[in-house]
Amino acid sequence: MFRRSKINLGNFFLRRGLPSAEEAAALGERRRKASRSALGAAFFAGFLGVAADDAHASVIVLDFEGVGDLASVDDFYNGGTDSQGNSGTDYGISFSSASLAITDGDTKGIPINGNFANEPSPDTVLFFLSGSTATMTVAAGFDTGFSFFYSTSRSDAFLNVYDGVDGTGNILATINLALNWQDNNCVGDPTGDFCNWDPIGVTFNGIARSVDFGGTLNQVGFDTITLGAAVPGLPDPDPDPDPDPDAVPEPSAAGLMMLGLASLVGVSRASRRRQRTAA
Repeated sequence: MFRRSKINLGNFFLRRGLPSAEEAAALGERRRKASRSALGAAFFAGFLGVAADDAHASVIVLDFEGVGDLASVDDFYNGGTDSQGNSGTDYGISFSSASLAITDGDTKGIPINGNFANEPSPDTVLFFLSGSTATMTVAAGFDTGFSFFYSTSRSDAFLNVYDGVDGTGNILATINLALNWQDNNCVGDPTGDFCNWDPIGVTFNGIARSVDFGGTLNQVGFDTITLGAAVPGLPDPDPDPDPDPDAVPEPSAAGLMMLGLASLVGVSRASRRRQRTAA
């Protein structure tokens, strides 16, 4: 059985050279077929859909699943397509041509490109191979906060939030990203040098309309990009519109542990009192 050998170019997100036009076209067709068959993923993306004109009043999460491997994200989230013809939910969000998606190299059926592991929303993340930034534009704007997961092998990675489109206007917030790609003794799944992903976020005043993701090309990746919240992740899919004020919430796992310890302390004290009374 023929197997493609892995060519590791060192500590880079992209393991090998860019594909030829023929390879890119074939890859795009395979991803389109896979996308059409992934009904569950399509339902999930639609379930999280938010109208573009209400973007600055809602939480939006971008996980880049469905964007072609090594495709420019372009208008995938803007009612159009990525550079390989794939389309996603229309959030009114566009990306610069330098903003690329890359798929985990361990994903079955996909040419081995992505040199990363343990990504928070498998199997695709955002990175760039030209210039010093990937830029996201939200024409309708968003507020409150911005957050994401990242992995980088350099200490020069950063993020800027602007009140203008295309990385223009006033800077509303800046985050400098610490080197973290192999923290916590992480390992691949089963392979991938960029195996640690940290969540980070920021709050700001005003309306943001674009974000620059910066650093050394091929040395930093971003995932689970969240607009409207300072903590990355999925919004509550089923918020209770009319919660019962008399309802007693169920304790969390940590809460259960604390209740258990408190019970043990109470039993111990009662036991000591009985022993003293008997004496």
